[in-house]
Amino acid sequence: MEKVYFIADTHFFDDTIWRYENRPFKTISEMNSEMISLWNSFIYPEDSVYVLGDFCKLGHESEILASLCGKKYLVKGNHDIESNHYYRTAGFQEVYDKPILFENFWILSHEPLYVNENMPYANIFGHVHNSPIYKTYSKQHYCVSVERINYMPISFEEIFHKITHE
Repeated sequence: MEKVYFIADTHFFDDTIWRYENRPFKTISEMNSEMISLWNSFIYPEDSVYVLGDFCKLGHESEILASLCGKKYLVKGNHDIESNHYYRTAGFQEVYDKPILFENFWILSHEPLYVNENMPYANIFGHVHNSPIYKTYSKQHYCVSVERINYMPISFEEIFHKITHE
């Protein structure tokens, strides 16, 4: 049975982000290997993973995508600067330039969007990494930057459960 997962800001091969965010890996190679291993430990080929931006240092996309299980979709972030065709050719099922609506309620975006309790939507996003300005989740949002989700995709079921029990 297919499951849906989310992740953002993986920044595979990006040593600048690795240092800037103080990621808990000794090397960039260890970071890449560990995140691939975590991803593949529970994502099955029929599962869908939405990457909410900033996937990989330019030029390494095909290599990383080939090593990751599941069907991958990209909502482009500020570091994803190539054409949609480029990312599809690398291995993404589909690529989106703008936020998309998931299950008629969840806005999937790279950067956080303004939502409040009077709006009929909630936002799943990345971009902010570990910034203390943003909570990891509330009734109206969930941040899936890797630093907040233990460097592996998080299931839609878990997001839904946490938001509805907030």
